[in-house]
Amino acid sequence: MIPTLLGIMLLNFIIVQAAPGGPVERMLAQIQGMDSDVQSRLGGGSSEVSSNSPSQTGSSSSASKYRGAQGLDPELVTRIEKLYGFDKPAYERFFIMIKNYAVFDFGESFFRDKKVTELVLEKMPVSISLGLWSTLIIYLISIPLGIKKAIKDGSNFDLWTSSVIIVGYAIPGFLFGVILIVVFAGGSYFDWFPLRGLTSPDFETMSVVDQLLDYAWHLVLPVTALVIGGFATLTMLTKNSFLDEINKQYVTTARAKGLTDNKILYGHVFRNAMLIVIAGMPSALIGIFFTGSMLIEVIFSLDGLGLLGFEAVLNRDYPVMFGTLFVFTLMGLILKLISDLTYVIIDPRIDFASREH
Repeated sequence: MIPTLLGIMLLNFIIVQAAPGGPVERMLAQIQGMDSDVQSRLGGGSSEVSSNSPSQTGSSSSASKYRGAQGLDPELVTRIEKLYGFDKPAYERFFIMIKNYAVFDFGESFFRDKKVTELVLEKMPVSISLGLWSTLIIYLISIPLGIKKAIKDGSNFDLWTSSVIIVGYAIPGFLFGVILIVVFAGGSYFDWFPLRGLTSPDFETMSVVDQLLDYAWHLVLPVTALVIGGFATLTMLTKNSFLDEINKQYVTTARAKGLTDNKILYGHVFRNAMLIVIAGMPSALIGIFFTGSMLIEVIFSLDGLGLLGFEAVLNRDYPVMFGTLFVFTLMGLILKLISDLTYVIIDPRIDFASREH
């Protein structure tokens, strides 16, 4: 896990360093626009960026590195580099970052004046709400539906449900979100559900029961969009896994011994067929928690981790970008480890230690 984590961080660090633009360029662009907040952060007045400053008559190596640095005092550019840590070479910045991340010190956002940890904790409840409920509903729908499709393989039920699944797989969740807004959130037809946020403005004054109802009311459309866009793959995975087991010799033997279909399905087939479904659970959780919900968060104005990461990339907010990448990657690796351990719990015949011999 440790080499994998380091490799992912290093690869992304190299890609980001090679990409055009960065926090220094963004700050220079703001200074050119005479942003007063920028001036106060640097502790200087507008005289430092005046085009009449005699120190700007010659170019410097630090100024020439950045687009938009022309006409600015080279000392000002140097101070901005130091502010964001770009006065050090890239390899040194990477090792400092990894050293800090080893003790879960993710630093402070370049443009939000908050620690990255505070930002992640602040946005996490929204993403957890979306991810938890959509994952739960997807599994509650997909596994029973996949089992039924495997049992009824080739029937009319299998054919028409496959048509629905193909539509769900082909159309992305965010497009379903737009359709749901147009139809049910006051777009063109009905005004049954709220358009933005997870709670109403008067949420704090409500009773506990009303708060739960208000929370569920706000979740209906975004969670529905995620479920419609995410249940297709798991349903087909479950169906194919059960079909593969149903066609094996031990099922034929069990039928010959007079066992009922339910006894065969849930006493023998279920444990073997669910292994591959469980193996895909960690990636499903990570995908729905942190990536699949980004556009849904934007569409429904939900301020979660997906939107935070998207804005960090646009603003070149490197501490937020790499801090969230480290956390998400670490969580993904831990979930995959849990998945391997779950294999052994479900099927004791699997023994990873014996592979060494």
